[in-house]
Amino acid sequence: MMFGQPQPERAEDRWKGQLARFVKENQQELAALSWGLFLEKGESDETLGIDLQPTPHFVFCPKSAIEKLNQNVDNYLQEILGIVDNHQPDKDVLIIGIGNDQIKVIQFEPNPSPSVSFQEVGKDVDTLLDLLEGRLQEKARK
Repeated sequence: MMFGQPQPERAEDRWKGQLARFVKENQQELAALSWGLFLEKGESDETLGIDLQPTPHFVFCPKSAIEKLNQNVDNYLQEILGIVDNHQPDKDVLIIGIGNDQIKVIQFEPNPSPSVSFQEVGKDVDTLLDLLEGRLQEKARK
């Protein structure tokens, strides 16, 4: 935004807005998924990701891969590594969005917390992954 007037959304950046809307519409399920994965994996060096190509799907991004990418782009992603290092699974949700040769960090503190969201949603991780991937793919078709 420049001087209070919104800038038109560039076609190559449209995915970021679509992903942000998806996250907003599915906050509780994403929080539940995040907590369920934490319960399954424990302290892991993998961050949940959403890869939009060729068809939207969830991926796991190992910290080593993010570090290597950071080195390849002259430490441009150093802030992302700081966010990954300071992620608190009991308080916030962290997802790395991948699209159009770009990445976007999605981090939010859900209300209710991830653990309460997991209990309230009442679905296991595999069911949540299938449900959310289906919604992602449905959004992509629109």
